[in-house]
Amino acid sequence: MPSQVNQPLPGGYVLNGYRIDKPLSSGGFSIVYLAYDEHQTPFAIKEYLPASLTLRAEGTEVRIDDPVDLSAFRHGLKCFFEEGRALALISHPNVVRVENFFRANETCYMVMQYVRGRTLQFHIQRHRAEFTEAFMRRIFIHLMNGLREVHANKLLHLDIKPANVYIAMDGRPVLLDFGAARITLSDEPMKLKPMYTAGFAAPEQYRFEPGSVGPWSDIYSVGATLYTCIAGTPPQAADARLEKDRLIPLRSIARQQYSEELYAIVETCLELDHLRRPQTAFELQKMLMTDPPETGRKGFFETINKPFSKLFTK
Repeated sequence: MPSQVNQPLPGGYVLNGYRIDKPLSSGGFSIVYLAYDEHQTPFAIKEYLPASLTLRAEGTEVRIDDPVDLSAFRHGLKCFFEEGRALALISHPNVVRVENFFRANETCYMVMQYVRGRTLQFHIQRHRAEFTEAFMRRIFIHLMNGLREVHANKLLHLDIKPANVYIAMDGRPVLLDFGAARITLSDEPMKLKPMYTAGFAAPEQYRFEPGSVGPWSDIYSVGATLYTCIAGTPPQAADARLEKDRLIPLRSIARQQYSEELYAIVETCLELDHLRRPQTAFELQKMLMTDPPETGRKGFFETINKPFSKLFTK
């Protein structure tokens, strides 16, 4: 295990024609940078850099001395590269666009569209009182369009949460930061243990029994994200729920009135038994298409005005 924290690439460093400006975020498997090309177009560049394996105390190149760590790193690198290649085939307004991916500095990089806006998490913290039922249904109907495209390309997101959903300046929700490569690394459990976000990961992600993880796992995460929009906090973590289910009913903690239909949708998405959840994004999308009862109030987030019947994509 490395004894130092991995250092990000320095500001001003030119990486394959992209000038690194600053780190945007870092996690267990990667660092994401804001970068600009020669035309000053901004991009988000994701660098494969698993914290449990890699050591970069200074400079730009990744160095791994332990042969066992090197084997696990190379396996993960291959998975990350394959993920980038698969995502690059997806062109959808509700999925972050992968523009390029390449190898450099003994690791791999994924160049993504830079989405201007704020995360759903930001809006939950600042503007949750404005989250009307109509707004949430519209946002998540659009989001299901993107998730359907992801699943159609044989990919899973596996890390859907408010911090990974951007609300773009035009009101469009965009899925960010795919965790698909994490699950493919699970055959190296001692070195590349999958990362889970408590409250949002489905119970089968903790067990990872063959055939148990699928589109329904993303549906659980969508339900947890909806739950957080209403409650302000995530639901009880799935692994703890398996021990003793203490999930707080939304009806008892919602700050405003929502329909029983919406509560029921969230509850069915959060079923511990994956067979009792909606099995596809399309199935959940159809459930959300039902017009909510008119509450008589509108929030300032009412910016997506297409009728529900127009929101499906072919």
